[in-house]
Amino acid sequence: MLHARRRFAGAVLLALALTAVAGCSNRVDSGATAAPTVTPAARGGTHTLRVAVVTHGAPGDPFWAVVKNGAVQAAKDLHVRVSYQGSGVPQTQAQYIDAAVNQHVDGLVVSMANPDALKASIQRAVGQGIPVITINSGEAQSAAFGAITHVGQDESVAGEAAGARLAKSGAHHVLCVIHEAGNIGLTQRCQGAAKGLSGTLDTVQVNINNLAQVQATIRAKLTADHSIDGVLALNPAVAMAAVAAESGTGSKAKIATFDLSGDVTSAIEQGRVLFAVDQQPYLQGYLPVQLIKLYHDNDNTLGGGKPVLTGPGFVTKDNAAKVAQLAKEGTR
Repeated sequence: MLHARRRFAGAVLLALALTAVAGCSNRVDSGATAAPTVTPAARGGTHTLRVAVVTHGAPGDPFWAVVKNGAVQAAKDLHVRVSYQGSGVPQTQAQYIDAAVNQHVDGLVVSMANPDALKASIQRAVGQGIPVITINSGEAQSAAFGAITHVGQDESVAGEAAGARLAKSGAHHVLCVIHEAGNIGLTQRCQGAAKGLSGTLDTVQVNINNLAQVQATIRAKLTADHSIDGVLALNPAVAMAAVAAESGTGSKAKIATFDLSGDVTSAIEQGRVLFAVDQQPYLQGYLPVQLIKLYHDNDNTLGGGKPVLTGPGFVTKDNAAKVAQLAKEGTR
């Protein structure tokens, strides 16, 4: 009872203090936005927390389906309401964020493949006291925009690890296939791979929405230049297009990819794909929902100003069968 009274008194004192400084303003250097403050009165309430997850994943993308599965499972486990929306069009993604802010959600989870297009919307959420956690892409801008943490893999570090693994397999000239224009994370992967490879790395731009053209573009590259002995795809569908493209070209290029699908896992088991970089998308959906609840209920933050890394891990012939079994459950 005494403990409850002390908590109540503390809440009253904090409310009075906030009223006293309501006319003051804080300036944050370099355009950064301060992390939101949620008062104790808003924590541990009886209402069900509402968390909006807004990603740059197009509907039907298998990677983002796993992210969504993680968020949905967290909602069930933690008794939180989660809504999920995704669009590869940055302007549409910004509109989804604005709509969530207008609905006064209790937390926002956002992937930032195109940070500049989302900056105003995210900072508006932060300005209204909505805690934001970024996932997957946009780690470098996350703190500056006011997010309380970032959950994902460091794309440069993951790219470097992939490049080093390709080099270890004997590759010297790698083609890195970028499938989405303007996605900063994909560029970072290729740049990291070039560093890890210590050889020659060329990039080629393709359109993920036209896989027949992707296959034709890769085939043309492999046919024209037999010195290419490695292909690094940044998407599972592109990886499978590369496998099909190599057939009949006489190329012996080793194919590797970022992220998983059932086809890629099978191709790894069969030796057609060397490895996949696994950033564990299930965790990118589950952990942010859990972190927002902990932030609301107990004022917890994680990472100490650094990202919470979910990768890179590697799926190879050694563990592909186990991962394939887990993938059937929608968690890998």
